[in-house]
This record gives sequence, C-alpha cells and structure tokens, in this order.
Amino acid sequence: MAAAHAIAIMPPMNCMFRYMSRQILWPLLFAILIVSGIVWMSQSLRFVDLVLNKGLPAYNMFYLAFLVLPMFTSVFLPIILFGVVVFAYSKMNQDSELVVWRSCGKSPIAIAGPAIAGAAIVMAMCYALNAYYMPLAYHEFKDLQSKIRNNYSDILLREGAFNEIGGNLTIYVRERTAAGELLGILVHDRRQGREPVTMMAERGALVRTESGPRVVMVKGNRQTVKPKEDKLSILFFDGYTLDLGTVRTSAEQRSRQPRERFIGELFRADPTGQSGYANDKQRIKFQAEAHHRLASPLLALAFALLALTALLPGEFNRRGQGLRITWATGAMVVVQALSISLYHLAGTTLAAAPFLYLLPISIIAASLWLLLRARRRSPAVDRADPEPTGAAT
Repeated sequence: MAAAHAIAIMPPMNCMFRYMSRQILWPLLFAILIVSGIVWMSQSLRFVDLVLNKGLPAYNMFYLAFLVLPMFTSVFLPIILFGVVVFAYSKMNQDSELVVWRSCGKSPIAIAGPAIAGAAIVMAMCYALNAYYMPLAYHEFKDLQSKIRNNYSDILLREGAFNEIGGNLTIYVRERTAAGELLGILVHDRRQGREPVTMMAERGALVRTESGPRVVMVKGNRQTVKPKEDKLSILFFDGYTLDLGTVRTSAEQRSRQPRERFIGELFRADPTGQSGYANDKQRIKFQAEAHHRLASPLLALAFALLALTALLPGEFNRRGQGLRITWATGAMVVVQALSISLYHLAGTTLAAAPFLYLLPISIIAASLWLLLRARRRSPAVDRADPEPTGAAT
C-alpha cells in the first residue's frame, strides 16, 4: 500500500520539478546572455581609442573585450541567479502556483529544489571560469595588449599625428607609403632631461633590431638648445638612427599578474624563475586571489537560498512580497560588499582568508535551517496531523 502510494506521488513531483526548473533556467539563460552582451559592449568602448587613434582593425576591439568577459562573468553570475530566483518564485506566488504545491503536501525545501539545482549549475560555471577560462583568457589579453603596445610600425607611428612614445618621446610622421617608408619626420626627444633634442628628416623607416625598434632618418637636422647658454645648435646629417629600445617592454619578460595564473600556480607561484615567491607580500596577494576564486562560487548557492528563505516561509499574500524582496536584496548587496572587502583584506593578511569561505557557508547553513524549520510549520503538515481533541470528544 505504501509502495503504491509512493509511486502515485512520484509523477507530480517530477512534473513539479521540471515545470519549476523551466521557470528558472530559461530566464537565467536569457539574463546571462543579456548581461554578458552589455558587459561585452561596455568593455569594447575601452578599446575604441586603439581603433580610432592607433589604427588597429575593428575586430581587435571586440576580441579584447571578449577576453576580459570571463573575469566579469564569474562576478555577476551569482547576482543574476538571485534576481532570476526572486522573479520566478514571485511570479509563481502571485499566480497561486506555490499555494497549489503546498496544498499537495510539498515542503518549502522541496519547492526550493529547482532553484538549488540551478544554483549548483551556476556554481559549476563559476568554478570552471575561475579555475581555467578566466586565467587563460586574461593571460591572452595581457599578451595581446603588450604586443599592441610594442607594434610601433602598425600602431605607434601613425601618419598625420603626434605619436607619444613612453611619455618622453614624440614623433610626427606626415605620410606613410605602402612600402612602409616614413615621409616628413619630426622628433622631439625629452629623454635627456634638461636638454631636449628636436630632429627633422625628409624620410626614413622604422626597423627592428635585436636591441629594439629604431627609426632610421635620412637627410635632416638635429637641433639642441643649451639652457644655460641659451644657444641653438644645429647638426645636419645624411643619416641618423633614433633608438626606441628604452621604451620597449617585452611580453615574454613581463611579470604575470595573479589573474593570469591558474589556482595551482597561485599557491606555488614562481615569478622569479626560482622556487617560491619574490617576497612575502607577493605570496599573500597571490594566495588571497586563489582563495577568492575558490570561495566566490559559493555565493551562487548562498544568494539563491537567501532569496528562497525570504519568499517561501510564511503565509501566502496576494498583495505581493515587496518588503521581503527588499530585505533580501539588501542582504544580498551587503553580503557581496563583505565578500569584496574580505578579498581585499586577505590581500594584506591571510588571516582573513578563512572568512571568504565562512561568509557564504554560514548563509547557506542558516538558510537551509530556516527552510527545514518551515517544513514543520507548513499548513500541509498541520492538516496531516490534526489535533486529537475531536477524537477525545
């Protein structure tokens, strides 16, 4: 008899889970696509200068924005999940669907099952982004950014513009031919401190050497002014080479940032080519980044349970649950702010690192306890166990 009753109950349970899962997963997917698109486009605007002023192809602007997208995605995914859970369960509550499920004997923890499953999916996505895709994409972004900054022939020496190189060197090129020849060159070199040098040449070219890029100028002059004597000195030349190597930064020689490293590398960083860290400050910073990547995905489950705890317990109200949603949203914002603060604090002292885990875990535990406690107080349970006063009468 009990087995037959259990079999009869299973189809409604599966039907409820599938129905509520669709109410959560489709809006979640839609929201992720919309927010990702907005973030991608906003980040693309950061690189408009590379296209308009430095001559980069337009696709590089969008590709650079795509590479930094995983870094932002792992942050806004838990927040999107919170909003979707609030929206889906509020809608089902207003349509009296939750009342129907409760009248069928479903406990709050059973009704929360689809949202918890969605939170598990989001957690898995966040862990995949933090552990692999984000460091891989950000490393590619920094390498490409470094290559762009060092590609003098295609970017820095733009025709018809004053090109600032390294902050102390300005080069103007009137025209660039299809063969790469530079016509009408003007150079103002302030790297010598108090004695700036101005050079003009009819033509020239940018060449690459083992010691760095250089501008070879033909038929020009070199002008200097000595500050104390206030005299102009002019030197005419048939050929002159301007070394740009002092402003060169090599992508291979640059130190990789914490966000470019995988979690295993952060715990055993090797930034100097030798075992260990460069210093204790760097060790703390790197390990704080690793702990943050491991702890932050837990916020997805914490935020989902925070929303469920605000919406599911208590009595049904047709006028909506605006006050509960407001309190839940405020609590979510506070938790997110605390998580960010703890991350920055862990960058100075690793004693704060355990609190990165304790914060979401405590919210998860408290929310589950409240949902399980609400089961014992649900109307369905009360109706199933009536008071024995009638039997006594």
